[in-house]
Amino acid sequence: MNFKWFGPIALLAALVIGDQIRINRPAHKYRLSVDVETPDGRKSASGVVAVHPDRSYTRRGQTRTVGDAIFVDLGQGKNLVALLAHVDNNLVLDDVNYVALRAYTSAAGKRVSFDEMSRLTGVVPVKDTLIPVLVTFTDPAKPGTARRIAPDDAEAVLGSGYRIQGISAEVVPNGYWPVDFGGALGEPVTRGIQAKLPWLGDAGNSAAAALRAAGLPGVDGMDAREAFTRK
Repeated sequence: MNFKWFGPIALLAALVIGDQIRINRPAHKYRLSVDVETPDGRKSASGVVAVHPDRSYTRRGQTRTVGDAIFVDLGQGKNLVALLAHVDNNLVLDDVNYVALRAYTSAAGKRVSFDEMSRLTGVVPVKDTLIPVLVTFTDPAKPGTARRIAPDDAEAVLGSGYRIQGISAEVVPNGYWPVDFGGALGEPVTRGIQAKLPWLGDAGNSAAAALRAAGLPGVDGMDAREAFTRK
């Protein structure tokens, strides 16, 4: 067997693998946590999302987020979902890319750069316009039962005794794609929203119907599922 090409082929393979890791590794990951005060005490849920800059060769320069919306089971048949979306006149899907960055900047009182995010520590509050769209489903199996929740007046939709106690962000270990699946290897992205909202697997317009039922503007012309899940 002729081994003269083994070294160059191994080097090429290492370069290709290294480049794929560079391209696909997130710039940072953060855990978004939602705490809700209920008549039965505090209910909480959180999820890890990954923020990816465009490191490929397309030169599009687009940053994207990978992960799922957060589903908080409030008990007594009630729930709250923090979407991967914000509202600025119309529904905006891209602002979720910068929630942690802007929250850490606000907490520090000075500009935090995108490149240093993966090295930051601590939990910071997510407030005001950084808070994602919050909705609830009277029946999670029916997208048309969605209702929007105002962060400062959850009682208006959920009833007496329900209050958003706090929303926070925390940078978590990045790991190295594709082995970032826990522990020292990095926090994995959280999945599971489709198990809570089974209609997300439909090929139709169920996600858009949910957003419209919640009274969210500018739903037409976008991939409505991206308000709930991103790959």
